[in-house]
Amino acid sequence: MAGGSALRDKLVVVIGGSGFVGAHLAQELLSRGARLRLASRHPERAFRIRALANLGQVQFARCDVTDTQSLARVLQGADAVVNLVGAFSGDLDALQGRGAGRVAAQALTAGAGAFVHVSAIGADPESRSGYAHSKGVGEAAVRAAFPGATIVRPSVLFGEDDGFLNLFAGLIARLPALPVFGPKAQLQPLFVDDAAEAIANALADPAHHGGKIYEIGGPEVITMGEINHRIAAAQGRERMFMNVPDTVSGLFAKLTGWLPAAPLSSDQWMMLQAGNVAAGGTKDIAALGVTPRPLSLFLDRWMTRYRTHGRFAGRAPAA
Repeated sequence: MAGGSALRDKLVVVIGGSGFVGAHLAQELLSRGARLRLASRHPERAFRIRALANLGQVQFARCDVTDTQSLARVLQGADAVVNLVGAFSGDLDALQGRGAGRVAAQALTAGAGAFVHVSAIGADPESRSGYAHSKGVGEAAVRAAFPGATIVRPSVLFGEDDGFLNLFAGLIARLPALPVFGPKAQLQPLFVDDAAEAIANALADPAHHGGKIYEIGGPEVITMGEINHRIAAAQGRERMFMNVPDTVSGLFAKLTGWLPAAPLSSDQWMMLQAGNVAAGGTKDIAALGVTPRPLSLFLDRWMTRYRTHGRFAGRAPAA
């Protein structure tokens, strides 16, 4: 663990800390002895972190990145700040474009010595994708407001409690045949705990990592088609996967992407086509002191609950 004691007793404020990444980052920071303030619009969603902290080690605060006064209040006294705010819908510029710059500016005003902004691979202010465009605008705003910020662009993150593997796992468990959008699209899945360690290492050494951009991914590049096949194999199921042609996928996304809970929006389709692979392979995450672990290390164990007979699946024929 690089910089294991550098964060001890430091107050780290995590904006957008009540979600998937925030929970895992909180565990990493608490293990290093940091004091945490988890801030979001719904801080109650992070209350489960209390059980992992010592008395007085973690605080919860309500804030809105579109409100300067709200940010100033939660960032008061911060030694270090992480911005995890991200969204696929709503006013993306307000949340992860101008909003990211507002967080960075208030962090500097509060006197924070380290700032890590978590962006995304593909962030580009010139992109036609609303998500990638706002992420690119947000990066520029962060660099302008806090020149010493570290920007981390992770590939798709996976974990036992994620919304990525579990989405496909649930569908594969229920359906005998499934469509696969963008079956040849390449991803570089990164274990969320490895991403958390990389972020914490950047926070711990701003003199070295400040002002830099890191694209971080896992140790292997996998296609969407292969991910589906791996999940089915880990469940012990035989499934029919139907590769959907790109023209059909694009039309499907355009016609249905606006619906609530749509499986594929136009924005997501554009990003899927572009792929999600770190430009430097695993070089950048190694520069942050992390050796990423492969999906295969965890998948069989995590898929146990989706098997027909659970942990006794080996005693019965596959579904």
